[in-house]
Amino acid sequence: MQSSNKFFDDLAKVVTGAASTFTGVKSELETFIRQNLQRLLKDADLVKREEFEVIKSIAIKARTEQEKLEVRIKDLEKEINTAKKNDKTKTIKKTKTKKSRH
Repeated sequence: MQSSNKFFDDLAKVVTGAASTFTGVKSELETFIRQNLQRLLKDADLVKREEFEVIKSIAIKARTEQEKLEVRIKDLEKEINTAKKNDKTKTIKKTKTKKSRH
């Protein structure tokens, strides 16, 4: 019986030793991963959330202003085209009037 008790005692010591070894390995692995992630994020040159939000709002305002200007340009182009058509009509009428007088 004593040999089986000794066997279980030795087995318990081995399991305890393995558990503490795994705990140490786990801790080292976590530290290694954390350091590499920190280095990766530092090297990635990421922007802070606040900076991103500021730039995002600036881009939204710029896009809105661009859309307004596009509408204004289209309206002005319509006015120019209408004015050109009116000028052509006046020129044609003047030409017809001059020909009919002669």
